[in-house]
Amino acid sequence: MPIEVMIEDSRWQALGLEALAARAIQATLAHLGLDPDMWEASLLACDDARIMTLNADFRGKPAPTNVLSWPSDDLCAERPGALPRPPEPDEDGFLGDIAIAWDTCAREAAEAGRPLADHVTHLVVHAVLHLLGYDHIRDPDATLMETTEVAILGKLGVCDPYG
Repeated sequence: MPIEVMIEDSRWQALGLEALAARAIQATLAHLGLDPDMWEASLLACDDARIMTLNADFRGKPAPTNVLSWPSDDLCAERPGALPRPPEPDEDGFLGDIAIAWDTCAREAAEAGRPLADHVTHLVVHAVLHLLGYDHIRDPDATLMETTEVAILGKLGVCDPYG
């Protein structure tokens, strides 16, 4: 699974973000029966100021957030709680873009008493699921997404973030 990681905030380097993200993405794709070698994504590792600008520009919400994702295709399910459509392989196999903010992630991990690497792993899995059409706006969709996240994280040795 090729992943292009652009690190804007050097604090991410100490976490080994590129390897952590690659592992999380590979586990997510494999869990869903997708060949990790056929797909790629990009990841921007930034700070709260940068993600706040992105959140304002793309979602109209001028506030920092932990992670954002921009799927290359709309794969969302039509019925609440149904599985999203699988991606169609094409020339580049590009799933989309992800941005993750150090400040918010570090604060959330500390507040939850969780290792930062575990929290970031969860957020990368979460973002990749968004790229693949999963969502959590409707309750049945949220249940499906959270159940899928917990299963993937369990395979990675990360505790249930919702439990």
